[in-house]
Amino acid sequence: MRPYWQGYLKLALVSCPIALHTACSTSERIAFRQINRATGHRLRQQLIDEETREPITSDQKARGYEIAKNQYLMVEDEELEKIQIPSSHVIEIDSFVPRQQIDQRFFDDSYYVTPNEPVAQEAFAVIREAMRNKTLVALGRLVLTKRERVIALEPYGRGLLGTTLRYAYEVRNASDYFDEVPELALAPDLLQLAEQIVDSKIADFDPQAFRDRYEEKLLEHLKAKQAGAVREETTAFAAPRRVINLMEALRRSIAQDKKTPRKDKASASVPAIRKRA
Repeated sequence: MRPYWQGYLKLALVSCPIALHTACSTSERIAFRQINRATGHRLRQQLIDEETREPITSDQKARGYEIAKNQYLMVEDEELEKIQIPSSHVIEIDSFVPRQQIDQRFFDDSYYVTPNEPVAQEAFAVIREAMRNKTLVALGRLVLTKRERVIALEPYGRGLLGTTLRYAYEVRNASDYFDEVPELALAPDLLQLAEQIVDSKIADFDPQAFRDRYEEKLLEHLKAKQAGAVREETTAFAAPRRVINLMEALRRSIAQDKKTPRKDKASASVPAIRKRA
């Protein structure tokens, strides 16, 4: 498991070498390739000069910053490598904040943070346990993919969980979408019935209980097609009925829920799907 980023974690005068590892992966998802319908061969994308329409080789490719219409300032990789700021190599903790103060819309990508050398173990543990005892999240900055990102660090088992945060300008204003939603005075008996349905569905969060049903169906189709046993299925989507009487719909929902036996946790767990032979 190669680190995604290596550098130092610094709190005042205490520092330790650390490594970041991506906490999530999409490599297990079903992936398609572009192929030639006539030959079945895989297709490769080719870079074309927009003006001459001539293909170019990879060594001719460069970066350009647009300074005017169709005018570019060429930027070499060496130039970008020379641009260094402290957070290119050091995550310096700027502040500690309560976790609940961070709006969930700002959370982006997650990383496991580990000490990178044996000598770092004690300093790493001191910073981690100080945060754990104070139930606070550390905020720092680091450079990832040629951008300085804010990262929130919090204790996670024996390590830290680092989550990059979006900048304020990247998060859209919720009022642009919700201002048109009217304020309604709800009848207490309607709300009571809805809360009764909510209570009947309260459960502990179990990520293993969720599965991608579309991908399962797709995998089933692909295996059948490979075996030459594809069955034609036409399932028309039926839109839910429009609710005419909300009170009646809530009462019927409660009655239906009482007739349906609740699944135990064991039946909710789903084994991993093997996508490739």
